[in-house]
Amino acid sequence: MKKTLEIPNIVSLMDEGEPVCINFGNEKGNSSEQLYCELVHKARYGESFHMEDQRCSAGDYVLGRTSESPADYYLKSGRYRDRETAAKAVESLPRIRKNYRSIRFEPLSSSESIPDVLVLYLRPEKAMRIIQAYAYHFGKAPEISTIGAASICGDCTTRSLTEGLGLSFGCKGSRKHSHYRDTEIPLGISGKIIEKIEEGLEKTPETFD
Repeated sequence: MKKTLEIPNIVSLMDEGEPVCINFGNEKGNSSEQLYCELVHKARYGESFHMEDQRCSAGDYVLGRTSESPADYYLKSGRYRDRETAAKAVESLPRIRKNYRSIRFEPLSSSESIPDVLVLYLRPEKAMRIIQAYAYHFGKAPEISTIGAASICGDCTTRSLTEGLGLSFGCKGSRKHSHYRDTEIPLGISGKIIEKIEEGLEKTPETFD
């Protein structure tokens, strides 16, 4: 019988859909015509994917699939005032620097192990509870950084791998293509601290206690 990861306190924070489990591996995957953020959002509603390639150049950069800077792409989109500023913005993006072949996306109910990263879509109040659960164990603020670009792939996935938590306000691409709500904040949790966050949610007081 399949055993799923039991984290009821984390699960209860999402109003709609499920937390998404993301795992990096060396198995052969598929090519996708969809964006990374689209695949994550669809996994929220029950679909599973096993991807080697996707069609977002900025996503490929932060996920470590290419060394080609997306600065020109960002400049053409009007996000930054000049080429120098666009290049500087790219330097601030997190990047995965480990070798892997494919990425697996699946809803929590389909996962049999602790993922590398867990992504949730939360109302600000619920995102605050995650931050409080983190502080319960570590007694400090998490290292959160966001620039309004590379949201799901960078802030929530890549940064979570190295910093533990990754909180984002979204980006033009992820909000346009995956259509999560304006009232939702995407947030990533490293698999290494999922159990600590779960315990922290249990031990800390509710917002309106």
